[in-house]
Amino acid sequence: MIEIKSAFDIEKLREANKIVSLTLDFLEDNIIAGMSLKQISDMAEDFILKQGAKPSFKGLYGFNGAICTSLNSVCIHGTPDDTKIKEGDILGLDVGTFKDGFYGDAARTIAIGKISNTDEALISCAKDALYYAIDIIKVGMRFKELSKAIEEFITKRGFVPLKGYCGHGIGKKPHCEPEIPNYLEPGINIKSGEKIKNGMVFCVEPMICQKDGTPIHLNGNWDVASVDGLNTAHYEHCLAIVNSKAEILSSSHPL
Repeated sequence: MIEIKSAFDIEKLREANKIVSLTLDFLEDNIIAGMSLKQISDMAEDFILKQGAKPSFKGLYGFNGAICTSLNSVCIHGTPDDTKIKEGDILGLDVGTFKDGFYGDAARTIAIGKISNTDEALISCAKDALYYAIDIIKVGMRFKELSKAIEEFITKRGFVPLKGYCGHGIGKKPHCEPEIPNYLEPGINIKSGEKIKNGMVFCVEPMICQKDGTPIHLNGNWDVASVDGLNTAHYEHCLAIVNSKAEILSSSHPL
């Protein structure tokens, strides 16, 4: 059962998600080569606390960082440690917040200095797939139709989606129904399952691999990478369905 949020709930979710976006902006403006992943996580935690929220990933399911820092081949759930970033790296930043009983969640992958053409294309695919999905979402569309459309966008760019992981509902819990994979499993009827309705709030998050979307787990089973060992990218926004279309809640624009 996918919860329909009230106007009050959506405003509270907007507040939590605005802090996520401000945190991502802050990190993107201040991260430089030579910093450690832990230093970046600590910066994020300090910033989130100053905004009157809490970093919701800290301790969630046993995670030990304030945010996920996914470096190069790590696509999602990268654990902050003493690894130092360097020129030419790409870094996925996934930020979650908790404020007044509601959760926020968004992610982006950034370049550290000058990066390769392949990595630029990879990041563009993740970002463009997300905004393509946002543009086509409408009331009455089935979530499976959305998943298939995202998959087709990714593969037309020459990349593949990470398998086994998905976007998700969000509200007073950090993860809830629906699950929104970036692909459609073979044999699944695209016209089956839940339809998108006004008042639903969920996160869409394309996770992009280069050759093979089969996941492997590193670093104590947290860091999720591809079996191909190549760089990956990840983008995410939290969306509310308002007036029959998707509205981005994880935006730093004024409320």
